[in-house]
Amino acid sequence: ARPPAHVSRKHTLPSDQLQCDALLLPTQPSVDLWSERNETGGGGGDRCTCDAFLPSSTFPIADLVAVEQTVVEISHKLEKEMGKVIRLIVKLTTEIEKMERDPDSYNEDDFQNTKVEIKQVEALITELQLSISGSTTVFESLRLEVRVTAVVATLNRLEKTHDKNLVLAIRREYIKVQLQLEECERRHQELFKPNIGSCAHTGISKLSQPIVSQLSAHLSSSYKYGGWGKDSKPLPDRESMYWYSGASTAGISSIMFYTNYKNLILRKAFQTTSLKSGWSGTGNNFIIRDNTLYYQINSPFSVAKLNFSTMLYEHRVIPKASSSISYTTSPYQNFDFAADESGLWVTYATVESGGRMVIAKINEASFGLEEEWHTSVYKPGVNNAFMICGVLYATRSIDVHTEEIFYKYDTKTKQETHISIQFERFQEKYSNLDYNPADQKLYMYNDGYYVSYHLWFNHTAASTVQPPYAVT
Repeated sequence: ARPPAHVSRKHTLPSDQLQCDALLLPTQPSVDLWSERNETGGGGGDRCTCDAFLPSSTFPIADLVAVEQTVVEISHKLEKEMGKVIRLIVKLTTEIEKMERDPDSYNEDDFQNTKVEIKQVEALITELQLSISGSTTVFESLRLEVRVTAVVATLNRLEKTHDKNLVLAIRREYIKVQLQLEECERRHQELFKPNIGSCAHTGISKLSQPIVSQLSAHLSSSYKYGGWGKDSKPLPDRESMYWYSGASTAGISSIMFYTNYKNLILRKAFQTTSLKSGWSGTGNNFIIRDNTLYYQINSPFSVAKLNFSTMLYEHRVIPKASSSISYTTSPYQNFDFAADESGLWVTYATVESGGRMVIAKINEASFGLEEEWHTSVYKPGVNNAFMICGVLYATRSIDVHTEEIFYKYDTKTKQETHISIQFERFQEKYSNLDYNPADQKLYMYNDGYYVSYHLWFNHTAASTVQPPYAVT
């Protein structure tokens, strides 16, 4: 073996900019480190000399180039042989189709010749298949010349000889593990530490299995209509508060409040508020936001709000909203209230729109409509809907226990998309489905049961790992 090459680089620099610049070279563990020394020459300037001891072998790039050329030749020759087979098959197919159209114009010799040609093509295909696996006679010379196994051996030798620390293999494994770790951390964060208030995603990717808390506080399955959940904009010290309202008909007459989830399960309400006779609501798509109930009334047909802190009641008529167009499985769901990261919403349908859903943004201070968006989704074909980050999501039934988010409308881009995100229902029918931006969960009142779902989102943030090599 030849002795290590010695390289010396000398630079004359001003004394106030004395430095050593070194060209980093690929090293092995046995390679000596750089040595540095300063010298003062007679020319009045300072010199920095850097000595490098290079490895005794250099990377055989010629071998790698030869491997690449061989692989290209294999590909070309294989394509050429496959082309022959394809041309023969096309020719035979044409002749057979002619025979089928006019069999009387062919004699027995023609049929025999065609059979022989078919047998030849079959034999050629068989030999080509055998050649690919490495055992053939027709392409024996090609196999010996190319020697695919030799190509693989050469590549393995290059990696083993010049990657003694297994840098490439370890790097590939590291990238795989890092990507898996990021995905695991992301899902853990979404589940246990959601990024509340963030819309840095492109929408829902999936839902969890239904989380069934228990039968409602009335302890009766006849209370199929109602809703439950948390305040989407809770007052201070009421972040853990839950609420529930249930009835045997599609209406709302009272609300129960619980300090936390434990008391909800134990049915220990700290407050029950009954609505006055003129304030009673219809339908079940009501929500509570900022300690205020937003719901639908029928006399007159309008949207209403009741602030539980001040007991101030208001209602507003939306002239074009239809009082006869509702969701598929629940009557009197003419207005559907929703809250998300961007505020308060209400959806409804109009006769002018042909029963298609309209999205309206509500100004919480004035209780007026700020803007409307007209969608193409037919409300009687929808089970329910909710809003996330200014995007409407609509659901429908697939079967007795399967629900599907099939449609979304983005109010920012005015773009609508048909999607398919399926999730399981605990019971067949439900009357209330709403998203809560305070904890990024979906709450469902499912035939008298409290049911909720965790959500996962398609994140727009790129992975922090940017692999320089393809991960295999």
